[in-house]
Amino acid sequence: MFEGVEEFHRPANVREALELLQRGKGRARIVAGCTDVIVENDSSIRTLIDITHAGLNYVRRRGACWSIGAASTMADLEDSAEIRSLAGGLLARAAATCGSVQVRNMATVGGNMANGSPAADLATPLLALDATAVLAEVGASGQSKRKMPLAEYLAVARSRALANSLLVEITFAVPTAGTHSGWSFVKFGRTAVDISVVNVAAGLQLDSHRHVKWARIALGSVAPLPVRMPKAEALMAGRAIDHGLLAEVCASVMREVHPIGDVRASAEYRRELSRVLTGRALEECAANAGCSL
Repeated sequence: MFEGVEEFHRPANVREALELLQRGKGRARIVAGCTDVIVENDSSIRTLIDITHAGLNYVRRRGACWSIGAASTMADLEDSAEIRSLAGGLLARAAATCGSVQVRNMATVGGNMANGSPAADLATPLLALDATAVLAEVGASGQSKRKMPLAEYLAVARSRALANSLLVEITFAVPTAGTHSGWSFVKFGRTAVDISVVNVAAGLQLDSHRHVKWARIALGSVAPLPVRMPKAEALMAGRAIDHGLLAEVCASVMREVHPIGDVRASAEYRRELSRVLTGRALEECAANAGCSL
């Protein structure tokens, strides 16, 4: 599988990892859980750089923001009391669907993002949380960090533009909490441990009259990248939540998505699933916000 690999390194910090990445001249690959790299079986790889000892496995609150290190595993999120308490357990629920127990013990948050898959299970909840990707890189002035909205990062994660950059953490603001806010993650796959045919992450907040103050909706496996649904979100703002509104929103989502057909599902089936799963997610959000429909 890695017959062409000539070097294996386990740097003790981010600086060493970046130096090794630059030295690899495009033929080095960052690994942690290695669950995606093994599947790709890229014969051009000559150097593997294991960042599991580089100090990137953590979940921390810093003021009004949460930070998750890129080497944190799905199991870490699933088991974290702090993550389970955030946004109705949105991230912990998504992490718990990411493959088998064995995969979740190895697969990392950074790998799930850097792989750039439209079906990445953590991408949609992180998009719904307005997450930011933090990258470390080396330039003429030395090592520095750069922040990018997660949606922008996902669009270029596999491009040569980031060939000498390392995703070090994901950050997001402390989510809205209280009796008038609710969150949901819904995933449909062929089996319990398969990747998503479609997944949906959603959140909303209501005022005292059941009107929507804000809504966030993100879908995976329905476009080349995981995507937010801005038109559907805008439809909800300021309106009383009921079945009629949800029908409008779900119809808008069907118009916004651009799925492909593959061995897992046809494009038409994914489009219909987008409607159904969005409705289920928003109903759960409403219920968690104290408004059962």
